[in-house]
Amino acid sequence: MALNFFDQFMSPSFMGIPLMALALTLPWVLYPNPSTRWLNNRVVTLQGWTINRFTQQLLLPLNKGGHKWALLLTSLMVFLITLNMLGLLPYTFTPTTQLSLNLGLATPLWLATVLIGMRNQPTHALGHLLPEGTPGPLIPVLIIIETISLFIRPLALGVRLTANLTAGHLLIQLIATAAFVLLPLMPAVAILTTIVLVLLTLLEVAVAMIQAYVFVLLVTLYLQENV
Repeated sequence: MALNFFDQFMSPSFMGIPLMALALTLPWVLYPNPSTRWLNNRVVTLQGWTINRFTQQLLLPLNKGGHKWALLLTSLMVFLITLNMLGLLPYTFTPTTQLSLNLGLATPLWLATVLIGMRNQPTHALGHLLPEGTPGPLIPVLIIIETISLFIRPLALGVRLTANLTAGHLLIQLIATAAFVLLPLMPAVAILTTIVLVLLTLLEVAVAMIQAYVFVLLVTLYLQENV
């Protein structure tokens, strides 16, 4: 039977029940809850320091009006990083390789930023559709182009995250399969392939963290345009 490399991206189910909900709930179970004690253990201290640093980096492009989103954006980034990292473990499923999930995260956040801009500063929000100093004959064309680019933002957010994670997982599986096939035939080449596989895995760990950060960073940039 031919091996289908895309089977790893199918949403698993147990007794007909999709396990997507379990995969989305698991990240929150792994993090310890901060206590009211003056002195915490090293894990909670490291967790708090990391979240504070991430929050500071996220809030740099935002003014004070956007600081209300700090808890939501930081939680989203930690959630995405955890899902991406857990998906690199053997015999696991990565929910963020599903375009439906990524669009389900990107579309409400994008729509919220647009609605906030239309409510607080409608003139400035609509001004993005037409750059200043545009010649008269180009005004209808530019308005259509800018409107399309505005509505394509959530699709770009979801597709970017899905494509990067899917490509990395496919490449890891292809190289791992090649290493197993070459091991009895050409051991030296199989060892070199395994070294490439280890390096690619380290790169994929970095990609999993960077893509989660880029996803949230783009949301903050969209928010900055409307607050």
